[in-house]
Amino acid sequence: MGHHWLLFALMTVVSWGVYGILLHKGQVLMGDPVNGRYKAFLLVGVAYFVVAILGPLFILKTSGATWKFTAGGINWSFIAGVAGAIGAFTTLLALGAAFKGKVANPPAVVMSIVFAGAPVVNALVSIWLDRLAGKSYHLPFPFVAGIVMAAAGGFMVVKFKPSAPPDKSAAPAAVAPVTSGLGGGLIRPTTELAAVEVAAGYADVSTRSYPVT
Repeated sequence: MGHHWLLFALMTVVSWGVYGILLHKGQVLMGDPVNGRYKAFLLVGVAYFVVAILGPLFILKTSGATWKFTAGGINWSFIAGVAGAIGAFTTLLALGAAFKGKVANPPAVVMSIVFAGAPVVNALVSIWLDRLAGKSYHLPFPFVAGIVMAAAGGFMVVKFKPSAPPDKSAAPAAVAPVTSGLGGGLIRPTTELAAVEVAAGYADVSTRSYPVT
């Protein structure tokens, strides 16, 4: 049992690691550019009901646990659930906005920012709560350096996020042919000009006059 916590932690890494990819996939496959994200989040709620309600009910029932709940446990657990649901919803909004903004591989960019920033928030809030509870302990330098590096990683992901490749299907801009003009100069015509004789021996072409031979 000594290392079971590490196994469960690694399972969380895998499940949360693919969460953004699967969520974005479901949103896109809804085929609804406007409300597809909300439909996907609705299904996330259904999954939460199956996993987070039916699962614990089954375990509590089969393990013979008591059904006594404390007020503090109810309040903090509910707040935790709200925080998790808000995080899931804003993740969905971020994926949708990144997709519309033509960010290359939105799950990679968005989830990298989330997983770089979340440990920093977790560490700071947990330390603050411990201080409020009267607990005091030394923070080693590698711990502080890790927090700084995590924050720097999140910044670098935003600063140097991959961009979508240029659209090669776009037609190149039309270029008018270049012809040799009078005096050896180059003329790049934009419209066909008609020569109109305005005086004996001369014709007016656009704004210039040329001898008529």
